[in-house]
Amino acid sequence: MLPRFFIPAGLAPGAAVELPAEAAHHALRVLRLEAGAAVVLFDGRGGEWLARLTRSGQDWRAILESYDAVDRVPVPEVTLVQGLPAADKMDWIVQKCTELGVAQIRPVAAKRSVVKLVGERMERRVRHWQQVAVAACEQSGRNRVPAVAPLLDLPQYLALAASENETRILLAPDAPRSLRELVRPEGPVTLLIGPEGGFEEGEVRAAAAAGFAPLTLGPRVLRAETAGIAALAAMLALWGDY
Repeated sequence: MLPRFFIPAGLAPGAAVELPAEAAHHALRVLRLEAGAAVVLFDGRGGEWLARLTRSGQDWRAILESYDAVDRVPVPEVTLVQGLPAADKMDWIVQKCTELGVAQIRPVAAKRSVVKLVGERMERRVRHWQQVAVAACEQSGRNRVPAVAPLLDLPQYLALAASENETRILLAPDAPRSLRELVRPEGPVTLLIGPEGGFEEGEVRAAAAAGFAPLTLGPRVLRAETAGIAALAAMLALWGDY
């Protein structure tokens, strides 16, 4: 696969695009690419461009040659609502779920969430997670970058209205039904995952009132950083493009 780089500005036919500093460093210092090398550029909105590197003095640009509308977004589209885990586990979740094809990631603060993020610290973490998603798209061949939504408290999130034809799933190890029993949804899917220790009973009841149906993946209890990844992979195997 050709080296891939995310360019946040809109791309247009015949344009000469200056590589951002980080992308230029990776292309030239890590991958050792030279002038004339073919690369792929994408702006996160779908589709990708074949381009070739060119150098003018110390400036490196990519000349766009041809466009491919390939999208690589699985159906159904899945939004992951993740109870905020401790340490850097959210980085792992964002990276792996992006690779698998998640459409959106929304962190929520639950009562058992150890990490407390507010103000500028929260904004910095969300920006960091968004960059993790960008890097995962570059690696995995995705052309649409999943949005990492601002952090909300779980009650705030549950107060939001569901989208049209949305299927809402709460992953719970003791649920009476398994994911395998669910008929393939026609619309978008939202998957709710708890933090370490899971959700408290009151939170589970609130999620049920908001339309989240409890489902299990099997008899084993998965960690907070494993559950969403495993569930997403299972959904794609059952309903999607795996």
